[in-house]
Amino acid sequence: MTVIHRTEYFEAAQTAFRDTVQAFADSKGVALDISTTNPESFGDFMGKMTAAVKAGNAPDFAYTSNVSIAQLHLLDLVEDVTDVVDEAIKRYGDIMPGLNAAKTAQFDGRWKAIPLIGTTTGYYARGDKLAEKGIDPASLKTIVDRREAALAISGPDFWGWGFTPNQSGDGFGFLIATVQAFGGSFTDETGQIVKFNTPETVAAFEFLRETYDRNGKYAAMLPPGVESWNDTGNNEAYLAGQIGFTQNAFSIYAQSKRDGNPVYANTLLLQAPAAINGDSRDGGNVGGWMTVFKGAANAALAKELALNLLDPVNFSKIASLGSVLFTPAYQKLWTPELLAAEPNLATIKQAVDVKDPFLGQSWPANPNAGVDAIRAQGVLEQSVGNVISGRMSPADAVKDAHQKMVDLFEEGGIMQP
Repeated sequence: MTVIHRTEYFEAAQTAFRDTVQAFADSKGVALDISTTNPESFGDFMGKMTAAVKAGNAPDFAYTSNVSIAQLHLLDLVEDVTDVVDEAIKRYGDIMPGLNAAKTAQFDGRWKAIPLIGTTTGYYARGDKLAEKGIDPASLKTIVDRREAALAISGPDFWGWGFTPNQSGDGFGFLIATVQAFGGSFTDETGQIVKFNTPETVAAFEFLRETYDRNGKYAAMLPPGVESWNDTGNNEAYLAGQIGFTQNAFSIYAQSKRDGNPVYANTLLLQAPAAINGDSRDGGNVGGWMTVFKGAANAALAKELALNLLDPVNFSKIASLGSVLFTPAYQKLWTPELLAAEPNLATIKQAVDVKDPFLGQSWPANPNAGVDAIRAQGVLEQSVGNVISGRMSPADAVKDAHQKMVDLFEEGGIMQP
C-alpha cells in the first residue's frame, strides 16, 4: 500500500500519523510504502501524480493541504470518495460549515476528496507592544489599521510588520487577502472570466508599494529581509520576539506554547481583518484533504484508511501532538475534552463554524481550477515583486499579471472575451 502525506510542522505529530498508518497496514497484512510530499500548491506534487496515474503506477492514498482538489478532478487523477464522506458524516456529524468543503471538493454532487482537518488562518499581534502604545486591539479592524499600528510599535531591533510578499504559502495568503480587502479579485463571480485589472486591484498594489518602500514612511517597521522570507521566515522572527504582527497557520502559537517561549503570554489572536468597506472576511478552510488515486491498486483499503484516521482514538492522538494545527473538520469531533485542552481552540472552532464563510482566494467565485493554477504559478507574488523592486508601476504590474492570468485560463481551455 502506497501512502503520501504532507510534512507536519511538529515531528511528534508526523510520527503519530505514520505510526497510525503503519498499524493500519499491519492489521490488514499489507506492506506499506509511505513518504512525504511538498504540501504547497506550487510544489511538484501535481506533476508527479499526473505522471504516475498515466503510467498506471498511482499511489493509493494522499493526505495533503494546499494541493488543488479542483485540478486533481479536472485532470481525472482521483477516485469518487462520496461513500467515504457520507460515512464520515454519519459517524462524526456534519462537516463544519465555515470550511467551504463542498464548494472546494464536490463536483456534480460527488466528493473527490475527504476532509481530515478543519482550520483557519491565525492573525497574531504582540499584545504587550500594543498596550505600551495605548492601542486597543479591537480598533484594528482592517489591514490599513494594522499597518499604522505596526509602524507605531516598531523600535530598535523590533519591527511591527511581519508579512512577506514572497512566493510562499504565507506570502500568497497575505497578498490575495490584501487585494480582496480593497475589492480586487482574480475573476468575476462565475470564476470563468479574469477580472484582475481593476482600479481596486491597482489600489491594493499602491498600498503594497507604499508598505514595502524601504525609503518611505513605513520603512522603520520592515524587518531585514522580509521581502524574501519563505514560510519559516515569519515563524522564526515572531518566535525570536522581533516582529509585532503576522499571519500564519497556528504553528507559531503551538510552538511558542510548547517551548515556553515568553512571546506566548503576550500573543493576541485577532479576527481576520475586515475589507476596507467593512465586509467580514471570517471563515475557515480544510487544512488537510485525503484523496484516493485513479487506478490505485488498493483503493478499497485507502478508503478504509481514511475512516481509520478519522476514528476519534487515532485522530485525538495525532491532534494532541499537533496542538492547534490538527483540528477537526466534523462537528462531533469537537468534543468538550478537546476544547478544554487549549483555550484558543474555541477561536478556531468559531471561525470554522461560520454559517456564511468568506470564499477565500477564489472570491467572489467558488473555488475553481483556474484560480488554483494562478496560485501554483506564483503570478500574484511575482507581480507584486515587480512593484516593490521598482521594475513596474502598480498599474503596469496589474495589467501584466492580468494578461498572464488570461493566458493561463486559455491554456486550460477557459477562453476569455
